[in-house]
Amino acid sequence: MRISHLNCATMRPALAPTMVAHVLLLERPEGLALVDTGFGTGDLADRSRLGRPFLMTVRPDLDPGETALAQVKARGHDPAEVTDIVLTHLDLDHAGGIGDFPNARIHVHATEHAAATHPSLREKARYVAGQWAHTTQWTLHEEGGDDWFGFASVTALADDVVIIPLHGHTRGHAGVAVRRDDGRWLLHAGDAFFHGGQLHDPPTCPVSLTAFQRLMAVDNRQRVANLERLRELARGNDQVTVICAHDKAQYDELSAT
Repeated sequence: MRISHLNCATMRPALAPTMVAHVLLLERPEGLALVDTGFGTGDLADRSRLGRPFLMTVRPDLDPGETALAQVKARGHDPAEVTDIVLTHLDLDHAGGIGDFPNARIHVHATEHAAATHPSLREKARYVAGQWAHTTQWTLHEEGGDDWFGFASVTALADDVVIIPLHGHTRGHAGVAVRRDDGRWLLHAGDAFFHGGQLHDPPTCPVSLTAFQRLMAVDNRQRVANLERLRELARGNDQVTVICAHDKAQYDELSAT
């Protein structure tokens, strides 16, 4: 399986470092798969659906060349080859490209699907139903009792793509672990953290991102607890590389290899 690193959204918040939407393209014998999607062509065609507060605060570039659709095509693939999309969660900057791959099965934690389709008043602003309005091929996952380096997990695709519940940022937020050809794992932890320094000992993070993570968490205590577990995993296991969705330095390093 070949793993390619895509940036499917550059965002330039005024008081924080430039962020990316780190997406994985998995070239598997069974077809292509994406881990997250960033923004899609529908978001560029109708920017208003992202909401003025989001656009003013996060200030995304909304570059057509950064969509997963454009980047899949640029690599010589037919978008119809994308058979599966595995999501860390359904926040609007992670799920926008779903509509560009209408034949793909959409894998997401069942609790996250419930949050997005029946959001509380607090949750409504983070989800854009139009991003998946025409999607019918949902595959909903829950913990099955499987153990992945001490974390509950459930296999999404053929034992080499595993969903790891990391609730807190959203109700059903999860990480997605991908097994590399050498047997080691790459864990895309989504928005479980926003800055690579948070995995260090001692951890570091810009003050603005620290505040933003707390503000956006539906359960901050659970988010912090999961972050500590990820920190322990990253420090103590050379079989796993842990990344997040928005750290540009992490993306630049991995996409250059």
